[in-house]
Amino acid sequence: MFTTPQGRPIDPTNLTPTFAALLCKAGLRRIRFHDLRHSTATLLLEQGVELVVIKELLGHAHVRLRLQRQAIDTLRTVLGSPENTETARSDGDEPPPCAARVR
Repeated sequence: MFTTPQGRPIDPTNLTPTFAALLCKAGLRRIRFHDLRHSTATLLLEQGVELVVIKELLGHAHVRLRLQRQAIDTLRTVLGSPENTETARSDGDEPPPCAARVR
């Protein structure tokens, strides 16, 4: 969930114009913010992540945190992001450590 700097939910009427401006600045075509969920699901499917794990990440099913973590690590690799060593070392079902607060 994304929040305002005060910790309140972002009003979709404010999110849409901000997201559109970011897309324009990055030279990307205009899409709906919700389309990011579809892109995530597609990328994970193409990498062989099981459908039930993808459904869990999108809030439609329930699977072990270890499987969710593996899927997120796969997505991180596909997108070329640096690996979070704490997540990579963990093999249990405890939530991953939070490095920064998302606003």
